[in-house]
Amino acid sequence: MKRKIIEINEDLCNGCGECIVGCAEGALQLVNGKAKMVKEDFCDGFGDCIGTCPTGALKIVEREAAAYDIEANREHVAKMGDDALKKFDEANAEHDAKEKAAAAKPAGGGCPGLQLRFGNKAKDEKPKAASSEVSGQVIKSDLDQWPIQLHLVPPTAPFFEGKELVVLSTCSPVASPDVHWRYVRGRALVVACPKLDKTEGYVEKLAGIMAGNNIPKVIIVRMSVPCCGGLTAITKQAHAMSGRTDLIVEEVTIGLDGELLGTKQL
Repeated sequence: MKRKIIEINEDLCNGCGECIVGCAEGALQLVNGKAKMVKEDFCDGFGDCIGTCPTGALKIVEREAAAYDIEANREHVAKMGDDALKKFDEANAEHDAKEKAAAAKPAGGGCPGLQLRFGNKAKDEKPKAASSEVSGQVIKSDLDQWPIQLHLVPPTAPFFEGKELVVLSTCSPVASPDVHWRYVRGRALVVACPKLDKTEGYVEKLAGIMAGNNIPKVIIVRMSVPCCGGLTAITKQAHAMSGRTDLIVEEVTIGLDGELLGTKQL
C-alpha cells in the first residue's frame, strides 16, 4: 500500500539517538552509528521523531510500504517494559485524536507547524491597526547585543561572558509579546530555527559558547510545534559536549496563541 512513512538520510544522521527516544513505537534503532528502521510496519508515519532530530536527517515521505501493524507493534514495545508500553499507548491515543481532527477538516495538513490558524483573539480583544508613522510611543527593545543568529555569533563574543544564555526559536518573539521582558532582558541570546536553518555545526558552536563564557544558565525558548523540539535536542547535545556539569538548562514552551505553556528543567 502507499502511505506516509519515515525516511532517514544517513549522510545527515550523526547517530545522536534523539529520534529513537522520540519514537514511541520503537521503530528505530542505532546500527553502526546511524539511525535505522527496525520494521516498516512499526512506523505509523506520524513523525514524532522528526521534531527531535537536530540535523534534519528524518522526513516523512509517501511511498509503497507495509501497512502499519498496531497489534504487532504493541507486542514489540511491550518487550521494552511498562514505561515504554505506557508511552506507546499515550502516543497512539494522541495520534488517533489527530486523525479524527484531520478528518473533520478540509483537505490539507502536513506538519502541525504549517497548519493555518487565525482569529485566535476574541473580537473585543482585537486592537486597531497601529499607525505606520513613527511616534514617541515606540516600545524599546531589550536586545543588548549583535549579531544574534547562531550562524553568525562568535563563541568568544564578550556579550556572552557571565550572562545567562537564551536559545531562542525564530518564531517565539513574534508569537509572544512577553518574550523580550521575560527572556531577553539582561541576558545573552542566540536565535535559531531547527526546521529551516542549516544546523550543521550548531551543536559544536553552542558547546563552545557554554564551555568558554562562565554562563550560569541556559534557557531554551521554543514554540509548541513538534519541529521546534529540535532546538531542545541541539541544546542538550551541546550541553553534554561542553562538559559543564554545573550548568542549569531549562526549556520554556510558548503556545501558538502566545501564551506561556510551561517551564521545565532538563
